Amino acid sequence: MAQATIMHSGPSVLLYDSAFIDSPDPRWFEPGYWESRGAVIEQLTGRGSVRIVRHESDRWVLRHYHRGGIVARLIEDHYLWLGLRRTRAYREWHLLAELWRLGLPVPQPIAARITRHGFAYESDIITRYLPATRPLAAYLKEEQAGRIDWSRVGRMLSRFHEHGVCHPDLTAHNILLDATGNPFLVDFDNCRFRPPGRWRDAGMRRLQRSLRKVALESGTQFDAAAWDQLETAYRQDLGSPL
Repeated sequence: MAQATIMHSGPSVLLYDSAFIDSPDPRWFEPGYWESRGAVIEQLTGRGSVRIVRHESDRWVLRHYHRGGIVARLIEDHYLWLGLRRTRAYREWHLLAELWRLGLPVPQPIAARITRHGFAYESDIITRYLPATRPLAAYLKEEQAGRIDWSRVGRMLSRFHEHGVCHPDLTAHNILLDATGNPFLVDFDNCRFRPPGRWRDAGMRRLQRSLRKVALESGTQFDAAAWDQLETAYRQDLGSPL
């Protein structure tokens, strides 16, 4: 079970799992630290800065929080300071720790950093790498949809919704599959626990739109039969209609 511990380092607050590490090194949150040691395994593209790094015999994912949308053109990675508990990294780290405790398929939270700059802050989070995983979107783009157990994905999503986890960015890019087909859910920025409601429907519709978009971008057809399998398993496990 994660044991949340706070450590101060200059203008930064470091949050970490004291059951997993003795204390975090502030340099862990600096990309240059890993680059100088030749420990960057991969740098992922897309919104934000995400690096997979090698730490001793383990692999971690370092993510710097970046804004999205039009506002990102003006303010790339700073957010309004409203207190430590309302920072993005603090909230995501604690949410992941709780999901990990519940045994849900998520990456293990390692540490987070929140650095205040007056009325603003920036932040980073480190999670444990999920080995041998690839996004669901990658399977579709490579026309390997036949390798996906869609019912398994549906059952996985129902587990999160049963626990009241509202994931506002439920897409084919945030569902990962490992080599044996086990599904995982990632990127819990802005996620929260909510009582049962229409947000469940909205999340599933968001995922369906994402699958359609991936099919359009890759020049393939949206697989309606696959979606039916996913939705049926989701509905049966959730125990209530969408």
